[in-house]
Amino acid sequence: MAVIFEATIKMDDMNSWYIELKDTVDGRLASCLNIEELEKKIEEFGEDYGNHVDEVKWFKADDILPYVMDTIRLEMSKQREKIEAMTGETIEETAKTIMKS
Repeated sequence: MAVIFEATIKMDDMNSWYIELKDTVDGRLASCLNIEELEKKIEEFGEDYGNHVDEVKWFKADDILPYVMDTIRLEMSKQREKIEAMTGETIEETAKTIMKS
């Protein structure tokens, strides 16, 4: 069984963005207001699968404006830098190490 999550960038009624995380195995949903919250939910959902997630597929609603995408990319970049500083490896190096295990 492949464990695949879907992260969809959406806008709410107040024109604020959020990310809806869907576990495609059991259908549960979570709304995340930022990238840190999304990471926590991915970890939480992943615990049910022995912390093994095959893929997170990204989507966006049609009404997402370019500035929202820029904001999310910036947040993701900051998180990446934080992770790389903590591990001392690039994300790519960490992924290669995990894949060899």
